[in-house]
Amino acid sequence: MTAAHETKETHHYTVRFPEHPARADDPHYKDFNHIHTEWKKDPEKWQCAIGKHRNDFSECDLEHPLELHHSHVEFSLQNGVDLTWLEPDYAGISNQDEVGAWVESAENLQVLCIRHHRGHGGVHVASASDFEAEKYVRGLIEP
Repeated sequence: MTAAHETKETHHYTVRFPEHPARADDPHYKDFNHIHTEWKKDPEKWQCAIGKHRNDFSECDLEHPLELHHSHVEFSLQNGVDLTWLEPDYAGISNQDEVGAWVESAENLQVLCIRHHRGHGGVHVASASDFEAEKYVRGLIEP
């Protein structure tokens, strides 16, 4: 049996963002804002997805406002999406002109607290495998 232990993880790589519109110029940003407004009215929807999954919000940041996360395709990556790869998972998204609307749709959005969105254990910081494991392992990622 290996004793419990800690290890520091560092990941360095380059992400190539395709050309994309500024958020202020996005014609579908109104859809994102509409979902944000509507979900905030529903206490069942307006909860951190990690805390909701666990039925335990003890590791969520409840001091700051919740945020919407683009859970499958980030806004800044929409012009780089290969539709032949996206279409099997999200039927009906086969037109490049419709990807922007889908990116800002409820199907691609998830509510997260700041810790689980942009914090030290957040989806934008932790590796995908560590973020997924964080759903099930208490105190997995610490600053």
